[in-house]
Amino acid sequence: MFTLKEVKKSILTALWFMFLTFPIMVIKVNTITDTVEWRWKNLALVGLGAFILSFLWRWALDRREKGGNVNKDQEGLKNAILAKSKQLKLPGLLAIALLAAILPFVASMYTTSVLTTALMYVILGLGLNVVVGLGGLLHLGYAAFYAVGAYTYALLHYHFGISFWAALPLGALFSTILGLLIGFPVLRLRGDYLAIVTLAFGEITRLVLENWNDFSFGPSGIANIARPGIAGVKMKLPQATIFIYFIAIAMVLLTIFIVNRLENSRLGRAWEAMREDEIASQSMGIDITKTKLLAFAIGALWAGFVGVLFAAKTTFINPASFTVWESIVVLCVVVIGGMGSIPGVIVGALVFTLLPELLRSVSEYRMLVFGIALVVMMIFRPGGMIQKRRKSYKFKEEGDGN
Repeated sequence: MFTLKEVKKSILTALWFMFLTFPIMVIKVNTITDTVEWRWKNLALVGLGAFILSFLWRWALDRREKGGNVNKDQEGLKNAILAKSKQLKLPGLLAIALLAAILPFVASMYTTSVLTTALMYVILGLGLNVVVGLGGLLHLGYAAFYAVGAYTYALLHYHFGISFWAALPLGALFSTILGLLIGFPVLRLRGDYLAIVTLAFGEITRLVLENWNDFSFGPSGIANIARPGIAGVKMKLPQATIFIYFIAIAMVLLTIFIVNRLENSRLGRAWEAMREDEIASQSMGIDITKTKLLAFAIGALWAGFVGVLFAAKTTFINPASFTVWESIVVLCVVVIGGMGSIPGVIVGALVFTLLPELLRSVSEYRMLVFGIALVVMMIFRPGGMIQKRRKSYKFKEEGDGN
């Protein structure tokens, strides 16, 4: 690894980075005193860092290439680790449940609010995972369903005083209807064309909400949306925040249960077959039209639920909350976590929402660190943080007594 050729490559990389960062890292102009400060120390640090990191980068790439050659000892170790993880699964889940139940009572209200947002992204990620991860339909307009759920509750509460609990199924219903309406025109589209059309639908929905002032109150949005509560019980802000947190946990558990059941159902297998090869699955008798529409509808259903919860949590919404960036973030949650993998989507949602908060101490560089982490992850873990494992079946030979 540490050959003369590798050293030359690292030196060239360091010189190139020093050249690129010279105007930013070295030259500092003071406009008040009309002086120029030359910070040569920064240039030396950039060169040294680039030199070391280039070695580490090539070493990691070399390890990745050699990682495909797994011998029997490594395979045995891997199987032993998997067996041990299955034994620790139940105690681990119990510990996570206990921590989740205690956390809002010992943490600050801000921390509880951030965790609620993370749980909402878990639900959004699992909903989009049905469309993208299982169905293989690249969807870039997911924020439209999210917006429909939020505006359903906001408008019904504003005009008719509808409560959160009554608006929750209505928001999911209207989002499902929109999912079906979007699904019909794009039945024959695939890949990039499907992504462009769904992106257009998402932007059309946002622009309608932004410009139809008589209906949605335009850019000014809707305020004073009621938080969820229990009949006869008045909650202050801290109690309401904790209550919404537990509602989000209950919705996450319900989503995981239903999505897992769908994945292992006949419909889930039809989605996976459609994702792998649409023509082959259709030739085997799968109704592609029905399968696609159900994927769009079920994915939209969960976005509608979260939209209602989002409106109740923030008590104020406007179209700026439902830009294309929201759709991209949810898609990144699915891709980075692991397409088709329920644990992967959960971890991806927690990373995407909690990591930026943890990096607030280095707020000037947190997006840079976040971007570098994503690039590294996608190179070395292209299947996501927790890849979906394909099911395998082993048949015992005749005469096997075990």
